[in-house]
Amino acid sequence: MIDIALFDEHRLALEGLSGLLSGVSDFRVVLNCDDRNVLTEKLKSIQVHVLILNMHDISVRNLNLIVQLTISSPKLKILIVSVIDSEEIVLKTIKAGAKGFLGKDSDRNSLLEAVYTLRNGHDYYSKSITHLLLNRYISSLKADELSQNADINNLSSRQVEILKLWGESYTNQEIADKFFISVRTVESHKNHIMQKLNLKSTVDMVKFAIKNNIIEI
Repeated sequence: MIDIALFDEHRLALEGLSGLLSGVSDFRVVLNCDDRNVLTEKLKSIQVHVLILNMHDISVRNLNLIVQLTISSPKLKILIVSVIDSEEIVLKTIKAGAKGFLGKDSDRNSLLEAVYTLRNGHDYYSKSITHLLLNRYISSLKADELSQNADINNLSSRQVEILKLWGESYTNQEIADKFFISVRTVESHKNHIMQKLNLKSTVDMVKFAIKNNIIEI
């Protein structure tokens, strides 16, 4: 049995949400609440697996409610239902502690699936939200790739060669001998490479070289 609490400051909407869950033998709605203070107090004394927050606006006040409930009831899974499903809003609720988000494209089947999914310990996002988050992830990957390519272009051909040899486990002396330069010059090149690529250690240099196909493994 999955114990569910519902919160909506609009009583009519709250009754509609409760109606969507009726008739499901695995569900038990243990709390219908339209007052956030009452909600906070009630959750201290009753067992709830999934809390469904129907939010008509994602204000700082509502985000603080999510944070507060996440802290006071760490095992509670919070599902947000809202027609306001912009990328910024979704990310703010996730950061606040929500484990699921149903946007305006969701129907009753999505709601039921979300409750089951959260109860089983997984996050759940409706189709439009999943696409939104996926597009954000893809965009970030492309941005990282462009940034890395720009970083590589900042290196001189000699620095790229030294980075490659370093990644292939050549010592400073071996690199110096190969290019007929001093060990001190090799070390200077390495320092400049790390500065240009914003790397903190020689291990980071090797990782960068592998990730950008400068060396093969």
